Amino acid sequence: MQVELSYGRGMLPVSIPDGVTVHTIRKPVMPVLPDPAAAVRGALATPTHARPLAVEAQGKRSACILICDITRPVPNGLLLQPILRELMAGGIDAKHITILVATGLHRPNLGAELEELIGDPWVLSTVAVENHFARDDAAHIDLGRTPHGTVVKLDRRFAEADLKIVTGLVEPHFMAGYSGGRKVIAPGIAHRDTITTFHSHRFMADPNADNCVLEGNPLHREQLAIVEMLGPVLAVNTVLDEHRRLSFVNYGEVVASHLDAVAFARSFSVVPVPRRFSTVVTSAAGYPLDKTYYQTVKGMVGPMDILEPGGDLIIASACSEGMGSEEFVAAQKRLIGLGIDGFIRAIAAKTHADIDEWQTQMQIKPMRVARIHLYSDGLAAADHCLTGVATIASVTEAISRSVAASGDNHIAVIPEGPYVVPVYTPIV
Repeated sequence: MQVELSYGRGMLPVSIPDGVTVHTIRKPVMPVLPDPAAAVRGALATPTHARPLAVEAQGKRSACILICDITRPVPNGLLLQPILRELMAGGIDAKHITILVATGLHRPNLGAELEELIGDPWVLSTVAVENHFARDDAAHIDLGRTPHGTVVKLDRRFAEADLKIVTGLVEPHFMAGYSGGRKVIAPGIAHRDTITTFHSHRFMADPNADNCVLEGNPLHREQLAIVEMLGPVLAVNTVLDEHRRLSFVNYGEVVASHLDAVAFARSFSVVPVPRRFSTVVTSAAGYPLDKTYYQTVKGMVGPMDILEPGGDLIIASACSEGMGSEEFVAAQKRLIGLGIDGFIRAIAAKTHADIDEWQTQMQIKPMRVARIHLYSDGLAAADHCLTGVATIASVTEAISRSVAASGDNHIAVIPEGPYVVPVYTPIV
């Protein structure tokens, strides 16, 4: 038999060895909106805890719309033009509207990549589309500190706009519980001082800083506090099915509308599984998430709950852009040089994390549970030793070795990777 894993811009076919029983773990079939464009227009007219967008725009001089960067497959081509037309119908001149790419500490999206991200030439020719730069001190405004002491510095283009709107995709997130909503603001358009504070060891080590957890999650708590400091913010939230089709869209006050989207997403993305497995095969969700090894870590963390301790996690990720940032590579080198315990000791006392070392800290979570095996045809040979995990030439051969070693011929396969969170739920 053969299974397919999300990989790059397509699928990676994997032949399953004879005698192996596959348990495929994926979302239940999700509803697909028959007319996505009409659904977006309808959402903008029927908000959650807000007024219709054109009404919200009345009397406002400027607006700033946040969008996720290229790592998230948000359907901007569906969303942005209707949003802009509502803002202009409400009286805001196009020259006073900015679309801001919420890069966090990721690289900017430029040229053809920006065109792909926006997905609509009319939008690019109508309003300013700009990138956030977290290291540009002058581009941020200091709003003070949260009740828990996080310094809050945000991109002034958003903080000072009369009307503030975020857009995004609501999906499981391995630190913040769920993506979208408040997360597009912080870390999306936060200064490096803010990002490195709530991505420090003390936040990342909290057991509630996990997939699909909002209650008690320290990142979520800080993000909500930052939203409150900003004043009114609106949001357009989307949820996609496995084939990237629009399944849900809503609009409204950022916190309330995001929670409604989370409730919808949760009912599909959290999948109960009645047993654990010594062999789990997964992906990094394909393009655009699997462009770097940095993002691949999300796929390693996602299935931890159904991994037998000491088992094998086999993950496929294209890594078409290689490892990721120079700072992430430096963190990986420290992990390899210091070992797991030494790395954790080195970061534990920091009030501010080094940039991107939090992803290395997150990789350690599955490393403590299982042996990790990476299949990728995008990493340079010299990069393999930087991953800190075993690299393999064949997923099929890795499955065979794992099954032979464990003596258990039942394996779990998660084609969509971190967009699905399997939860061990024994049958009572």
